[in-house]
Amino acid sequence: MSLDENCIFCKILRGEIPSDKVYEDGDMLAFRDIHPQAKVHVLCVPKSHFSYLSEMGEKERGLVGKCMAKLPEIARLAGIENGYRVIINQGEDAGQTVFHLHIHILGGQNMGENLL
Repeated sequence: MSLDENCIFCKILRGEIPSDKVYEDGDMLAFRDIHPQAKVHVLCVPKSHFSYLSEMGEKERGLVGKCMAKLPEIARLAGIENGYRVIINQGEDAGQTVFHLHIHILGGQNMGENLL
């Protein structure tokens, strides 16, 4: 597990900052967002620090694939029953504020076509 000393998500992964965990295994941690953008908003964070999809090597591709495969289970554990939205922000213009690749799972409500 390669983590960055100053990254807030790495600090959460190391247990230095508490989180409301939904799921955890050897590859990832999923926890509730402290500033939710939907009724249910969970972040899935790989246990390896890299900032962008564009930085993925073979190891990171496998890790992100494992995270994606777990999303249905994580959504269910978070209480999402009728569908969810998955978002990965890539860079500042996309709204990325924490530069440790992470996957947003949003649901628990009708997301409608006006909520992107």
